[in-house]
Amino acid sequence: MLSLPNLLTLSRIFAVPILVFLLWTPTPLDYLITFILYCIVGITDYFDGYLARSHGQISRLGQFLDPIADKIMVAAVILMLVSSRQPGAEPIIHGFHLIPAGVILLREIIVSGLREFLAPLHVSMPVSKLAKWKTTFQLVALGALILAGATPDIWWVHWTGLASLWAAAILTGITGWDYLRIGIKHMD
Repeated sequence: MLSLPNLLTLSRIFAVPILVFLLWTPTPLDYLITFILYCIVGITDYFDGYLARSHGQISRLGQFLDPIADKIMVAAVILMLVSSRQPGAEPIIHGFHLIPAGVILLREIIVSGLREFLAPLHVSMPVSKLAKWKTTFQLVALGALILAGATPDIWWVHWTGLASLWAAAILTGITGWDYLRIGIKHMD
């Protein structure tokens, strides 16, 4: 349980409340600190899997916690970016751009439910390469959107984040449909 990959995964889960706190009533400095922490969390996401595979430390706990850590972080950051606690300020994600944020959140819930449903049937739903690209676009999108709060005068940072959010949502829909097709085959 206390292998380095599992500790890195647990650190990502424990970082989520800090991210939420920093985004609660953010100033540009809070956004900058959040961006740095978010990058560190993203790096640990890469290294926990790499270390587990390269050192033969793949564990059932790690396989269980890794996707949960990702989903908790993505959901928490999206929820914080779609709300604003500053009087008169627009949230970082607003208007038409709430659609990809909603698609991403719905897919995460549906896929989690499908995995839970299929587990007793011993049906695995391995992560596809396209799903890894989806995750990459999500991480880039949310990182850019957090950074946009720290750099409000640099318009292209915000637009890069929104474009990446839409790309992630499109891949989210495709991969979500793939997982749903697998699940439907096993439902009576």
